[in-house]
Amino acid sequence: MSLEVEAVHRSGVVVARLRGELDHHTSDAVRTKVDALLEETGSIRLLWNLSDLSFMDSSGLGVLLGRYRRISQGGGKMACCGLTAPVRKLLELSGVLRIVPVYEDESSGIAALREA
Repeated sequence: MSLEVEAVHRSGVVVARLRGELDHHTSDAVRTKVDALLEETGSIRLLWNLSDLSFMDSSGLGVLLGRYRRISQGGGKMACCGLTAPVRKLLELSGVLRIVPVYEDESSGIAALREA
């Protein structure tokens, strides 16, 4: 299975939309693309739209947590939206949902991050 990643800058927020499986085969590409857009835009707000993500392993968790650390150290905020059941379960078990807010959809996530 492959992964498609689209990273866009909307209303001061970098939005990373993932489709497919985020694992050790695809994590480097996601990290590189999201980091490049964060660097290019200077944004300190990041929203992961995971509504089309069917699978994530520990490599994917590493990508999310690494971006969380980077964003937090810069005084910014990170959130997720559109969690599928398997991804939600992984994020709950790993404790990520205790530190990263989750929103129903991309619009509400962007609005919340803009107010933060």
